[in-house]
Amino acid sequence: MSESIVTVDIGGTHARFAIAEIADGRVLSLGEATTLHTKDHASFQTAWEDFGRQQGGVLPRGIAIAIAGPTRGEVIRFTNNPWIIRPALIGEKLNVDRYVLVNDFEAVGHAVAQADSGYFETLCGPETPLPETGTISVIGPGTGLGVAHIWRDGTDYRVQATEGGHIDFAPLDSIEDAILARLRKRHRRVSIERIVSGPGIVDIYETLAAMEGRAVTPLDDRTIWTNGTSGTDSLAAAAIDRFCLSLGSVSGDLALAQGASGVVIAGGLGLRIKDSLIKSGFPERFVEKGRFEGFMAALPVKLITHPQPGLFGAAAAFARQHL
Repeated sequence: MSESIVTVDIGGTHARFAIAEIADGRVLSLGEATTLHTKDHASFQTAWEDFGRQQGGVLPRGIAIAIAGPTRGEVIRFTNNPWIIRPALIGEKLNVDRYVLVNDFEAVGHAVAQADSGYFETLCGPETPLPETGTISVIGPGTGLGVAHIWRDGTDYRVQATEGGHIDFAPLDSIEDAILARLRKRHRRVSIERIVSGPGIVDIYETLAAMEGRAVTPLDDRTIWTNGTSGTDSLAAAAIDRFCLSLGSVSGDLALAQGASGVVIAGGLGLRIKDSLIKSGFPERFVEKGRFEGFMAALPVKLITHPQPGLFGAAAAFARQHL
């Protein structure tokens, strides 16, 4: 028998809500998402009540919550919004019987494990589905760099969120040497997240400008991404190409470290630059691993195109825990 639950994906700026139908450990369907601005609501509870009013006043008594941050502890605080969640009070405050709290990238891992094959587009490697057995590496450039892996045995799976975005950045040419040198002036240790994330494009852009002796007006990361993908700024386009090269190297390194049999690039940024990824040097950098080039070339590398992987994945986590 199926069950309806509320699934929620909370970030710094937005909280997304939807009704999901679940059964037998899987998500059967996901309703249309409602997006609320965190700044417009005093707390998660008031946002929940707002969503309830929009749904006619009655909500299911199960909730799955994906959070951009740690989910342990008596009090969960958010980095970019003033909300707090006390897990022990979720049932009382929201009038629910059961709940699940997961890290947002753990939720993405569940989405990768359960989403239909139609939600995956090949970036490089063989045009085959993701394997049903073995490890799938999941890499998500966004505000930070999410890293997880999924282990599958053909009938079941397990998701393991990691802090892989914080491993050391390894430059492979003189341009990446220059990017590293720039970042090292501000950070004692430079992780891959400093380069292969949305905000990382600013340092790439400014490094390329400095190498050419250009005086450029400081731009935020969103502007650089927009200018680079639209073709209005050749330097921004070059920065995006460089980002794609570095993402290829990082993805290949993580696949090797995790013993992957397939790789998935996730996150809104991946979708935004899909065409750039396909046309860039991402595939070559992913494969260029010395004696393991043949091994790397045989791995299917996909982009997940599901419009709401956080909501879908949180619902999947609830389904696996409670049904």
